[in-house]
Amino acid sequence: MDSAPVNWEALDALIIDFAKSEKLIEVSSPPSSPSLTSPSSPSLSSSSYHSRLIIRQIRRSLEAGDIDAAIDLLRAHAPFVLDDHRLLFRLQKQKFIELLRKGGTKDRGFAIDFLRKSFAPCALNAYPEAYEEFKHVLLAFLYDKDDQTSPVANEWAEKRRYDIAGLMSSVLRAHLHAYNPIFSMTLRYLISIHEGFCFRQGISSPISDLTERLLLEERDPPAIPQESLYEAPPFDEVDVQALAHAVELTRQGAIDSLRFAKGDLFQAFQNEICRMRLDASMLDELVREYCIYRGIVESGMHVLSEPSKVNQPDKQESGYSSSQDCSHDVDYSGAKCSNSQTSGITDPSSMQGTDGELRYASEPANNLEDCSTSGSNQSENSRILRNRSHVTGERSKRKRWRGRHDDLDFISDIDFNRSCKQEGLESMNGENKYEIVLGMKELASRGMAAEVVEEINGLDPAFFAQNPVLLFQLKQVEFLKLVGAGDHSGALRIASSHLGPLAASDPTLLKPLKETLLSLLRPNEDALVTGLPLHALATSLQVAFGKRLGIEEPQLMRIMRATLHTHTEWFKLQMCKDPFESLLRIDSLKENSSPVLTSLATSKSINDSCTLGSSQATISSTTRISDDVGSPNQASSRDVICDENAILKVMEFLALPRADAIHLLAQYNGNAETVIQQIFA
Repeated sequence: MDSAPVNWEALDALIIDFAKSEKLIEVSSPPSSPSLTSPSSPSLSSSSYHSRLIIRQIRRSLEAGDIDAAIDLLRAHAPFVLDDHRLLFRLQKQKFIELLRKGGTKDRGFAIDFLRKSFAPCALNAYPEAYEEFKHVLLAFLYDKDDQTSPVANEWAEKRRYDIAGLMSSVLRAHLHAYNPIFSMTLRYLISIHEGFCFRQGISSPISDLTERLLLEERDPPAIPQESLYEAPPFDEVDVQALAHAVELTRQGAIDSLRFAKGDLFQAFQNEICRMRLDASMLDELVREYCIYRGIVESGMHVLSEPSKVNQPDKQESGYSSSQDCSHDVDYSGAKCSNSQTSGITDPSSMQGTDGELRYASEPANNLEDCSTSGSNQSENSRILRNRSHVTGERSKRKRWRGRHDDLDFISDIDFNRSCKQEGLESMNGENKYEIVLGMKELASRGMAAEVVEEINGLDPAFFAQNPVLLFQLKQVEFLKLVGAGDHSGALRIASSHLGPLAASDPTLLKPLKETLLSLLRPNEDALVTGLPLHALATSLQVAFGKRLGIEEPQLMRIMRATLHTHTEWFKLQMCKDPFESLLRIDSLKENSSPVLTSLATSKSINDSCTLGSSQATISSTTRISDDVGSPNQASSRDVICDENAILKVMEFLALPRADAIHLLAQYNGNAETVIQQIFA
């Protein structure tokens, strides 16, 4: 499950869009032009940041029981909510309870005055059942809030605060089109499918420790359909079933959601997917960890966290000064110092400049204990980084992490420990390792394979002996560059001295070797180099060499591998294509750029063969199930053409999953009426 290929460049784009949309990083460039916020752009959600911020403030006020503050914000930013008497009545009922909750004689008088002037008149016009609810809530005058057996115990429950806060969030989000960034919605969707798939298949999830904390069980209540939409024309059953199965709704719930969205399937889907709640602080930390690992944001004087410690409270170091708890105990090398260390928070910009690489390598971090065991090791590290001066400019392109300043729970500082006992390569501190790995990734993504091999051999001569496939791929790049430059003799030397021996020791490399040699027939094609999946190779190298240095890959990479795999497997079982995968950019995340490099003419076929179930067939009146879809127990349905309406009819009447409906239809030649008759016979 963890081996599913992911297009990390596509994920980088989604992550950067998420961080910009939520103002988590400082962006010096001017605001995006309107053309960049079209529905086809991932930046769709960036313009709604202000609305999302207002919604969060309203939500917090309601959850705290401060109804007046929430109403003031609604009056200033979304007065249409107060014009809806049904919503206004719910707000006023909660305000009445909050006034009584305070318990003072003066507050009780305020409650009675509010009852006469506002609450009762609203109850007369809100909706038919409102006046009965109004009379019922008056019993709160007689029963104490701690009496769990009273007829108004539910009205006193603080859960009501969260219910109305969630309802207002759903309504405001839909009306203001203040949807979460694409990545946030994608993650919600993929995790929900992953959990459902694992539950239905009876398998354990390898990422349950993360998903159970990240995706909360509670969902916001659905937005209330407008009364004028109850007479809306019937919706296409395909849309109803697609929405119901995608977000786990009943059929009636899907119809209500489509009514509220005026029949717009994708808007209804976004409304429903945003009802799922994520732990925002944990998501921010996962994103930050990924951004640092990928070189998107500055690391400053901090490094990545240990995978098992994201969002878990940890004891502060003795010298750590912060008003907030630190949730990360970071250790790149996997070993901890025996003594507590003092973390000085240094401005990362002060480390930049022409000598930035040397200062990171040869000087201990400001106010941090130098854990290196020898001066010679530092000199060697400095030499290595000096040789990489051509990638120094990449550091200046990194963004500054700003953090979610509107969230008081956001943890803005991360402390880290270092190993004090290891020798040689392991004696380098975490920051140096982090910069070296990013440097290797940058060189590989530029196709500078020879430099990568030279520098890694200088750092760790045993690395390629343990990772021969990576060496083969790097030498492929070097070979193809020489062919493209017309140096055939140099290319053949690479092939005979490296590619041939590697392929002889690993028979699976023989086919890529032959296909690589075919590039000699097309020496003038620039695509020989530009068509190579260099970014995929760079990521594979980063993960492998990072692990050698004790740097674990980000947990977000684990989550994406596992959830994209189960997404593919789930829709193979459903025997259809996910109608929402393009909206959520899932298709681009699955655009596999295989790290097995070949010539451009054959790279696509290799990529296709490495993709786990990327081709999915849709069953309809004109389409058959392809042989690469499904499992052996589905063979009986492969040769039967099933009409889409027949599938939907069996699903609806028998309340069956799509795959089971198709299997039944296959047994009765695709006749839905026969299936239903046989079941009820």
